[in-house]
Amino acid sequence: MRIMLWAATAGLFASLAAHAQQMPPEIQYDSVPDFFKLPENMYFGELAGIAVNSKKHIFVLSRGNTTGPAYGAAATQLLEFDQNGKFVREIGKNLYAWAFAHTVRVDKNDDIWVSDKGSDMVIRFDPAGRVKMVFGRKPEASDENAHPLEHPQPPLAPIDGQFRQVTDVAWDSAENIYISDGYINSRVAKYDKDGNWVASYGSFGAERGQFNTLHSIAIDARDRVYVADRGNRRIQVLDTAGKVLDVYTIDVPVPPNSPVAIGNRPAETGPGVETQRPGAPWAICITPPPNQVMYVSDSYPGRIYKMSLDGKVLGWLGGSGKTLKKFGWIHEIACPSENELYVAELLNWRAQKLLLH
Repeated sequence: MRIMLWAATAGLFASLAAHAQQMPPEIQYDSVPDFFKLPENMYFGELAGIAVNSKKHIFVLSRGNTTGPAYGAAATQLLEFDQNGKFVREIGKNLYAWAFAHTVRVDKNDDIWVSDKGSDMVIRFDPAGRVKMVFGRKPEASDENAHPLEHPQPPLAPIDGQFRQVTDVAWDSAENIYISDGYINSRVAKYDKDGNWVASYGSFGAERGQFNTLHSIAIDARDRVYVADRGNRRIQVLDTAGKVLDVYTIDVPVPPNSPVAIGNRPAETGPGVETQRPGAPWAICITPPPNQVMYVSDSYPGRIYKMSLDGKVLGWLGGSGKTLKKFGWIHEIACPSENELYVAELLNWRAQKLLLH
């Protein structure tokens, strides 16, 4: 009996030890209350993007100031705040390309890049806020084929230089441009630093090198390209020629009572469920060198995961909710340092500044 009890106890401890190895540590953090200070009568809408430049100014991409019909409305507003959260200016007000905000990024020259899913365009602004370069083309209002959010079946063949529901942008060390194109074309588009088309990588599917909703893209100091393949619940790592180097999944246990930000608890199987399942990557951010780490968000259970660049989960923080330090669909993360994050939330119409301990 004692031997059996000892064996059972040993097995229990072994099981607990194995579980502990699978569950990375929870990261402690604070959220700075009331950090962003908007002018009177200006409001955030769904916050799709957030980025930080070399002067620590923060750029917030909001689906606010909405105009037009409820279906296919124009909903993009690019707002700049200083390092203390004080409002500085709105950039590109009433810009022709504004339709449905998706992400904002800032490059090493402090140029500001906006990906607009609704107009199928990526806009590059200089630090003064003037348009410097445009990628893609907005469908003409008079075009008989201009039907917003239409998904023809089978999908139309991709066209070089044109996007269909573009999502994000990143750059390698030679300043080549990589655009995740995105919801429909299911590819990475590559341009040289002067904006000339180079190539595209990928197609729709679930095999290595195929994608199902490329939702975010980032590049590390070694020119490895990290793609949030959200619909396949994985991160694919490519070289600059599009070769798949690695594939990561985030498989951190989720307590059964974890709250859901909106809707029903994600099912294990069924059409479209991968996007909402735990670990499906929505946003990717890589910290500056020399000691780079990656932060990744999911929609359920609404966490941020800290990862090494070889795919190991080092820790996690947060969860779904409406109060400070909780999240409602983090759509983009800015990570100017390993212990300072900014997050843009769709459902809570807000951005948070997070300080990690």
